[in-house]
Amino acid sequence: MEIRDRYAPSPTGLQHIGGVRTALFNYLFARSQGGKFILRLEDTDRTRSEAVFVQNLYDTFAWLGIPWDEGPDVGGPYAPYVQSERFEIYRKYAGELVAAGRAYYCFCSPERLEKIREEREAARSGETGYDRRCRDISPEEGAERVRSGEAHTVRLKIPLGETTRFRDRLLGNIEWKNEDINPDPVLLKSDGFPTYHLANVVDDHLMGISHVLRAQEWLPSTPLHVILYRSFGWSPPEFCHLPMVMGQDGKKLSKRHGATSVDEFRRQGYLPEALLNYVALLGCSYEEGKDLYTLGELAERFALEKLNKAPAVFDYKKLEWYNGQYIRMKGDEALAELALAYAIEAGLFGGAGKGPGPEEKAAFVAAIPLIKERISFLHEIPEKLDYLFSEPPVPAAAEFIPKKSDLAHTIILLRLGRDLLENLAALDDLGAEALVKATAEKEGIKLGDLLMPLRVAVTGKRVSPPLFGSIRILGKNPCLTRTDKALEVLEKAGAVQDSEGL
Repeated sequence: MEIRDRYAPSPTGLQHIGGVRTALFNYLFARSQGGKFILRLEDTDRTRSEAVFVQNLYDTFAWLGIPWDEGPDVGGPYAPYVQSERFEIYRKYAGELVAAGRAYYCFCSPERLEKIREEREAARSGETGYDRRCRDISPEEGAERVRSGEAHTVRLKIPLGETTRFRDRLLGNIEWKNEDINPDPVLLKSDGFPTYHLANVVDDHLMGISHVLRAQEWLPSTPLHVILYRSFGWSPPEFCHLPMVMGQDGKKLSKRHGATSVDEFRRQGYLPEALLNYVALLGCSYEEGKDLYTLGELAERFALEKLNKAPAVFDYKKLEWYNGQYIRMKGDEALAELALAYAIEAGLFGGAGKGPGPEEKAAFVAAIPLIKERISFLHEIPEKLDYLFSEPPVPAAAEFIPKKSDLAHTIILLRLGRDLLENLAALDDLGAEALVKATAEKEGIKLGDLLMPLRVAVTGKRVSPPLFGSIRILGKNPCLTRTDKALEVLEKAGAVQDSEGL
């Protein structure tokens, strides 16, 4: 048997983490079995389906690097893969169920159905769903009323007094009393549009879907789907209802937990490799003692038997760790290219939207090693490197002063640092460190105290990327200019202190 599974989203919103996890597990299972992964758009909800959400789906999975073997954009032997283009197929199969006595025409108006609901609510009745009024209309009468143009739907005949049983690959044997299934649900609406249940079952059968891997929230729909398969005389696929993804508060992951749309993760500077690696671990284990996997390695190791029954908890701190790991695995030029859009948006090169010139681009790439070990997100890079591309304002005098020091001593320290600048820009890290250490020992001062005022003068910050590398990228003259301005501020502050002391 050829393994065929699918991701079948409804294009009614942006792609989110839960959907990506479902698609990823289907992709990994198909690849692990040498099978086919199919994309199908279930767009029967015409009021909420929008082209912008279809494009978001394509963009999201292109960014993540998850391809499908068949789908609306790539075609395949079971096209079309968009449900709104398959309505005649659903009408045909709904008609076959009616002809076989497995479904029936219902002529109840929306007003009558609403009245039933209101009466039950007023009576505090526990009954729900349709009252099966049209179930016993003879096939001949039903057909005649349809021919006369009377508005109607098609409803499935749920077998009464029975229990529907099926096996789930993760949850085991499932039993569901038919009395607990929605009474005789609509398969074909009065406008001729199919409901989700009919379209889903017909498409999975016709497209040869062998395995349905979907979220556990769909488990209550599965008994109905199994009844539909059996009503057609078809064998159901194997079902596997995936563990839920929860927030750390124990509730289903949603917008209240933060950025759950993939677009938002992308805007914040997550890498697709990190997101895929982490999401693949939500509810599945692979190999003891290993955290980082390529997509190919995940596919090699994936198995339904490795899924966990318990809900997975989405932990942003763990995802942040993964993102930092993948950032550090990038080459400098590759990471600079990924971060460039964030730098341009932040106005790093002289205004929002302005790109770098050749020298600025070279400096940006050269600066990446300075901050690669210090970031977890791409969006952090511009703020950490802004001092390299525009001269920061000189901080207040207090910012220059090392702990347990004073302004007068700080001025001496910065003058020593200025003298060092004459050589630091031409030295590598080892040479620069040796020079500064020798000076600190000669003057009898702490190395950190010597570097603190110079760091603030050059970068405008007490905490910055490595100072020696920053000096090399900026060059001697810009560093001397900044240091001279800083000395001017400190000396003025010192003069004020002296006058107040008098």
